[in-house]
Formats: sequence, structure tokens, C-alpha cells
Amino acid sequence: MNPSYFIAFDLGATSGRTVLGVLWPSGELSMQELTRFPNRMLQIGSRLHWNIYSLYEELIKGLRAAARLGVRPESIGIDTWGVDYVCIAPDGSIIDLPNAYRDHRTLGAAARFFEGAMSASELYGRTGIQHIDFNSVFQLYEHRDDFSHKHADKFVFLPDALAYLFTGNIVTEYTIASTGAIVDARSRRLDDEILKAAATDVSKFGPLVMPGHTVGTLKKEIAAETGLGHVKVVAVAGHDTGSAVAAIPAEDADFAYLSSGTWSLMGIETDAPVINATTEKYNITNEGGVGGKIRLLKNITGMWIVEQCLRQWKLQGADYSYPEMVALAEKAEAVCTIDPDDAAFVAPDNMMVAIEEYCKATGQRVPQTHGEMIRSIFESLAKKYASTLDVFRSLSDHPIRRLHVIGGGSRNAFLNQLTADACAVPVVAGPAEATAIGNIMVQAMAAGKVADLADMRRIIARNIPTEVFHPQAR
Repeated sequence: MNPSYFIAFDLGATSGRTVLGVLWPSGELSMQELTRFPNRMLQIGSRLHWNIYSLYEELIKGLRAAARLGVRPESIGIDTWGVDYVCIAPDGSIIDLPNAYRDHRTLGAAARFFEGAMSASELYGRTGIQHIDFNSVFQLYEHRDDFSHKHADKFVFLPDALAYLFTGNIVTEYTIASTGAIVDARSRRLDDEILKAAATDVSKFGPLVMPGHTVGTLKKEIAAETGLGHVKVVAVAGHDTGSAVAAIPAEDADFAYLSSGTWSLMGIETDAPVINATTEKYNITNEGGVGGKIRLLKNITGMWIVEQCLRQWKLQGADYSYPEMVALAEKAEAVCTIDPDDAAFVAPDNMMVAIEEYCKATGQRVPQTHGEMIRSIFESLAKKYASTLDVFRSLSDHPIRRLHVIGGGSRNAFLNQLTADACAVPVVAGPAEATAIGNIMVQAMAAGKVADLADMRRIIARNIPTEVFHPQAR
């Protein structure tokens, strides 16, 4: 019997790629990366934007790469980071480049919204979403007088906007919309009261759809240009973490997860939102998941801090590979502990200076070598993971017997061991390509090739190797 082919576009805040998934009727799953490309925030003047036209061009290249292999995919799925959106004019054109979440105008946006539109407690009580300055609701409010917003007929999240360019149809996929604090967590519908507080309304968004919804088929011009024909475009879990969590090879419900990359997202799965004094106190978020699940999680600044140090060292002539970076940390000692989520580390001009000033302000030694800097960051992340996991232990209906680490950070064996030691539970590392795998498997579910979320995870567990790190006494 012939296999089924699926194309996943997995777009992160620094890079994107095209992945071909192959699923056989026997349950054998394989992945092939077809293209990889950079994705950088585009600075124009003092503003940060996303170059959606460049992304569209790269996606077209990915479709052509698939066509050259001679395969006929069942469908195409797109996932991206959360919160950012595109303004669509009444004639269907894009108005200006979409704003990027790290743009300086998002700083302090939450406080301004709470002062002028809706209280923090009411917003959290409705959405269960942690308050971060760049949440979509705050961006909508902050930019309400901009030309692009005043003349927008629709606000379309990034994965849905790219699907719109492919098909001409506008939808609002549930998991990506839930990241923006505009969805009522209990009804799982767009919240018109919140949107009105943000100077807009439900009519400015496409219909809310769940993962697995068919958005449409490739436009005839794209079908002809790429050689793929009229392939379906499926709304997967458009939020990359939503797709990644769907790919956790969990055997039961007794687990927590850590999606490790530029951001670290730690949490548990629940069947319903959990919104109470504890979750509000710890700024824990209830984001939409696959199969009716809620991703109860905490956003933690992850490898962003290390990445910014590496970028600056490269400019100074020290260009470390990933293994070299880890080796430096292994040979060094941690000399300080930082809070990765401190505001000082959000978007500093110089990350090393930010760490130095933090250490001086907290009475700690300042790292003197690159190895000490990396080791201190790694140890700080492990401690942050441990304290956050303790909060989720108090919220979970299940004992947490293991921590699944997924995403690119799962390849960091040294950090995985530090995390297992700090959290005092086994760490199951992998799959590193969780987001693309989850994207593909949601498409497979939409095509009727897998039954449900549990079936997806069984297939992934059989096909994707993992590595277990047991806690060690230190």
C-alpha cells in the first residue's frame, strides 16, 4: 500500500523550514527536511516588523521542492509563533508589514490597557492567559489609532495569514488565537467584550476553527506555479507550541512538558481551563491544544539569553558551535543565579551587560569567562524549571512522574541532566522536531489516517527515539 505525504511549514522567530512527512498504513513515520531559511525581525526606523512577503516566497520554494520529488501531498499545514497578526484591507490586500512582538511599543502595553480598558483580573478571569506585554489584545489596543488598524477589515494571525495567501480564505485557528488573550477559555470562542475593550470586535476576525479544519485548496496560480496541483491547506495547531505538545510521546497523563527553544514553555495538559488564585498569582496561561486539550503552561525565557550572548561574541570574533557552547559550560562553574524572566533580559542592547548589571544589583559574582556565563545561565534555567514544576504539581490532577522535553533544546544533554537533577524527576528528551511532527500528525488526523491524539502519540512513540535522563545526586 502507498504512503501518505504531508507538508509542514514550521516557522519560528529566527528560522523556518519545510518538512515532508511520510506516513505508511503500517504506522511507520518518517520526516525529511526540504528547505530551511532565516526569519528575522525587520527593523524599519525604530520599529520591528515581520517580512511576510519573504516568508511567503520561502513557502513557495518549499512547495516547489516537494513537487520536484514527484510526491502528491495530502495537505499542507503551517505553524508559527503566537500573538502577532496581519492587517487585511477590505480589498483583500495586506496593509503594511505586521508588527513584531518584540517591538518597543509593546513595552508597558499591558499596564496601559489595564488602566484604560479592562482590569487585569477581569481579563485573566475570562481568558486564563498570562499577562505579557506583547499579547495580541495589548497590541490591538496599543495600535488602535495606527493607519493599518483603523483601515483593517480583518486581523489575521500569522499562520492563518499565510494560509490566506495560499487559498484566499480567512479563518482564525483556535490554538493561535488563544495565545493572544482574546478567546474566552471556557466557551472557547472569541470574546467580544475583550475585543471591544481593545477597540475592535469579533467581526474583524475570521471564523474560529479547530485544528484539523480544511481552510481550502491552493489557488490555481500557486497550484500551477509550484506543480503540486490543488492540494488542501489544513489549519493545524497554528501555534508552534500547540503542534509541539501534540507530538509528546506520552504513554499516560502523569507528565509535565517543557518545550525548549528560544522560549521555554513548561506545563501540563488538562481537559478544561484552570483559572484560580494560584494560576493568576503565578501568571500561568491556559492555551488551546489539540483534541480538546488545554495547555496549562508558563512561558519562561529560555535559550534567548544564551542566543544573544552567542550573537555578541560572534561579533567579537568568538563563533561557537552548539557542541562547543555546551562543552564550555560543562568545564566551567556557575557563579551566579539569574531570573530568566527578569525584565532586564527581554530585549537589552547588550545581554552580557544586562547580566553583569543584574549580578551587581543582586550582590552576586559576575561571570568572567564565556564558560561561566553559559554555565550560570544553564543552571539558572534548571532552577527556574524546578520552581515552576512545583507550581504545576499543586495544580495537576495527576502525579508528575516524568518531564518530557521537546523541541530543539531537547538535544542539549547537559541542560537535560541539570534539569533532571533540579526537578528530581526523569527527563525524557525528544522529539527535537516535535513541532513539525505535530503539524504533520494533525494533518494525518484530518485526512483520517490516525484516529485521535492518543493514536498520534502512539505512532510517534514507536517511530521517534527519545533519551531518558535520571536525576543524580550532586
